[in-house]
Amino acid sequence: MIFKETNKFIIPNLKPVIFNILILFLVLSCSNNDSEVIVEQPLEYFEELNVSYGNDSDQRFDIYLPANRTLDTKVMILVHGGGWSAGDKTDMNLFKGLILQELPDIGIVNMNYRLAETNNNPFPMQINDITAVIEYLKSNRNTFVIDDDFGFIGTSAGAHLSMLWTYAFDTDINIKMVSSIVGPTNFTDPAYLNSSEFQNLFSGFGINLTTDFLEEISPYHQVDTSAPPTILFYGGQDPLIPTSQGIDMRDKLVELGVTHEFTLYENEGHGWSGANGIDTWNKLKIFIQTHLE
Repeated sequence: MIFKETNKFIIPNLKPVIFNILILFLVLSCSNNDSEVIVEQPLEYFEELNVSYGNDSDQRFDIYLPANRTLDTKVMILVHGGGWSAGDKTDMNLFKGLILQELPDIGIVNMNYRLAETNNNPFPMQINDITAVIEYLKSNRNTFVIDDDFGFIGTSAGAHLSMLWTYAFDTDINIKMVSSIVGPTNFTDPAYLNSSEFQNLFSGFGINLTTDFLEEISPYHQVDTSAPPTILFYGGQDPLIPTSQGIDMRDKLVELGVTHEFTLYENEGHGWSGANGIDTWNKLKIFIQTHLE
């Protein structure tokens, strides 16, 4: 809505024609200066489900944007797990709900990505999907009214993808923090290479597991000193992700001087709830408030 500022003048004893000339002069003067005031209505909460960012039915995301947002409003991107071949964005609904409730000034994008199968390798397909989401958000920044700064929360395979994209593909430095919850970090780790689960999974994709390829898809081998703040959570009894995946990643971040936090729950497996679940969220919330808000 546009309002034009005017002033009231009391001009006694002037003939009507002179009065009209003065009024005309006043109107012209106001129209030629900077007296127009644009009053913008605060933005309302916005939500849209299954936004398409590609031609595949899996290339969809849900977006939740806070009321009163501005072009400084940061967005958290949620990336589900599932061994690169399964899972769905609904698996991240817990984090979505916690952010909506406790970090209400942050936007959320909860994404699906194309799932891997024989002759449909996860790499670089799923990395390309993350790139497509980031580019979609950036190109529609003014429509959504958001910043082009983002964070990642990923779980399991989604944590691996989040770290790998952040460390190796964020050429515009848009990612301000990344979180890994039980995410693989180093595929050249003997503890991983000797795992039958790992061998069976990747052989099902028809991937040739050369050392060069394994290093190319390993966040551990791609991270450098420019990496953004990283927070890691792992379980000491995880049957899928060797403990060394988290510990070695922590040590690499220490070596590089990258801001980070690391938590190992000695008696937990591939995910947890209860007191440790609360502890994870509390630490993650503070990390987000420190590095993304």
